[in-house]
Amino acid sequence: MKISTGAEFYDNDEAFLAYTKHRQQKENANDTIEKPAILQLLGDVKDANVLDLGCGNAGFGAVLLKQGCFSYTGVDGSINMINAAQQQLLNYPNARVLHESMEHYTPPRTEYDLVTARLSLHYMEDLASIFIKVNQALKPEGRFIFSVEHPVITSTLQPSALRTNWTVDNYFSMGFRQQHWMGGYVQKYHRTLEEYFSLMQQSGFTITNLKEACPQQEHFDNVETYERRMRIPLFLLMSGVKNR
Repeated sequence: MKISTGAEFYDNDEAFLAYTKHRQQKENANDTIEKPAILQLLGDVKDANVLDLGCGNAGFGAVLLKQGCFSYTGVDGSINMINAAQQQLLNYPNARVLHESMEHYTPPRTEYDLVTARLSLHYMEDLASIFIKVNQALKPEGRFIFSVEHPVITSTLQPSALRTNWTVDNYFSMGFRQQHWMGGYVQKYHRTLEEYFSLMQQSGFTITNLKEACPQQEHFDNVETYERRMRIPLFLLMSGVKNR
């Protein structure tokens, strides 16, 4: 049984196809819960130079470019995601994507007004070094906004299915957890909410917001889905500003 890291998992063609089909479902949690929450935190991006870590297919990049950001750079370790991103951004000359793992990528210093990372950091073991590189990449008072799977979820990691209950266990034991997901096995790193908060502070950020992405009923057609999503937090989002 092969247990993949994030990038390796998405470079399995079967897993990538299953993930793509999942994201196309009308009421997938990414679009009904995480996306509205991150857009709330985002605010004005007009004329901003943006770096997007773990950019996936760069659908978020297209959103930022439509909102008027000056430039967009996406970084992802999966070649399947990079190929999809290049297609997504064909009509945007001020956009580019780089096939690099977050662990090994070092962005230029004081280059960006905004760094984002959506649902990618929970695959990373050494998050402290990534946060420091993000801080160095930002201009003075630049912003960092990220989302991860909520620590309640990464401490559970049941097989992917329609859940009716959750068992949180070993919450304070941080480290890799294995999950059977999209027909394969993927490795995710569990951290407590406190750890994310502390790492941000230690990396030179003033934390400006924290969200647990409470579902909003207007984003759901199905009342039962909405009521089920209200039972447990799926996502944690944080925003911070680079200290002077």
